[in-house]
Amino acid sequence: MKGLLATLVGLAIVTLSNPATAYLVNVTTSIPVTSTRDDAQLRHAVESAVDDVLNGAIGFVPTVVTVQDARVIGNRIYILLLIADEDGEETMKRLFAGESAGNESPVEKEPGGEARNQPFGL
Repeated sequence: MKGLLATLVGLAIVTLSNPATAYLVNVTTSIPVTSTRDDAQLRHAVESAVDDVLNGAIGFVPTVVTVQDARVIGNRIYILLLIADEDGEETMKRLFAGESAGNESPVEKEPGGEARNQPFGL
C-alpha cells in the first residue's frame, strides 16, 4: 500500500510540475573565405550559414540571434552565434542586468586602452 501511495504521489508531482523551457545556446558555424569576395557575397554567405544553423541545428523557434564573434582561421571564417527563444531572451536580460549592476563586465580594457571581449560567463 505504501508503494502504491508513493507511486501516485510521484506521478502527481511529475504530471503537475512545469519544467523550465528557456533555451539559450552558443553555436559555431563557418564559411569558406573564398565566398567573401565582396560585401554582397559576404552578407549572403553569412546569412546562408545562419539559416543552415537555424533550420538544421536548433530545435526551437528563436527570437534572438546575435553574432558574438567572427574570426578568420586558415581559409575559413568561424562565426559564434548566440541564439535564444523568448524565455532565453529574458534570462539573457537578467544575466546582463546583473553584470551592469556591479558585477564584472564582459568587456575589459587592455593595458593599452583597447577593449577586449571575455568569454560569456567568465
